[in-house]
Amino acid sequence: MNELNMVENQEDEIPIEISARWLGEVSGLVSPPDVYVKVFDLMESPTATADDMGLVISQDPSLTARLLKIVNSPFYNFSSRIDTVSRAIAVIGLRELYSLVVAVSAVKSFSAIPNDVVNMDTFWRHSIYCGIISRLLAKRCHVLHTERLFIAGLLHDIGSLVIYNRVPDIAKKMLESANGDEERLFAVEREELGFTHADLGGELLKQWSLPDSLQEAVAFHHQPGAAKVAAMEAAIVHIANILANQSELGAFCEVKVPETEIDSAAWAAAGLKEASFDRDEIIGEAGIQFVETASLFW
Repeated sequence: MNELNMVENQEDEIPIEISARWLGEVSGLVSPPDVYVKVFDLMESPTATADDMGLVISQDPSLTARLLKIVNSPFYNFSSRIDTVSRAIAVIGLRELYSLVVAVSAVKSFSAIPNDVVNMDTFWRHSIYCGIISRLLAKRCHVLHTERLFIAGLLHDIGSLVIYNRVPDIAKKMLESANGDEERLFAVEREELGFTHADLGGELLKQWSLPDSLQEAVAFHHQPGAAKVAAMEAAIVHIANILANQSELGAFCEVKVPETEIDSAAWAAAGLKEASFDRDEIIGEAGIQFVETASLFW
């Protein structure tokens, strides 16, 4: 048995199926703030108003400032300034703002993971790059509310951080085995753990009550053909992830990989034509947007 299979040396044996206990043990690290729970409760209430939501979110000044910074940035490119959370909700929608709350909170919470397992700056660079490319692809595919694809791309590897936190020594060995190749890492995780960072990420977003389309985009970004209700979203994030890994700045583990084969079914699901698709053009466009976008979330 190789070292990566020596999981029984951990405090508890890692199960073959996704372990809810894993997510429970890191819940204090990854759970969004209390305001998230209150917002979700209001979102489910038929009588709640945008003012009610704005009042709850405004109880967290730091979160409020970050959200208003995002909605007033070129990320949304609104013609007039938005100065209240209730106005932001009216303009972009409650569920969109809710997703932003979770994304901002996740970036802040997970940034506390020590850099001895993985370089967190590199991790978030890759995640933001994937988010930007996902959004650019969504625009090319004429998708409504393209920001949701940015959120999906931003959070596509969130399950990896659960693995880094829960079994750091095994995570290091798997990363070494993958040698900077994220597709290889996906295979190693399945072989050694019985589940993958994509599985964990999908489960985490389910716990956070994010839309099914976001859950599936994250859960199936390595296997877009397996998505049941969000084939297009999973395909877009799949393509974006591979393109991010071919960039100088957004590559996984700071290792630019050769052209990885994109799942053939993903092109059709996303509504893109491989023959006329210019990878360099979209990677370059993402690079132009990266600095400003990173300052909003990271």
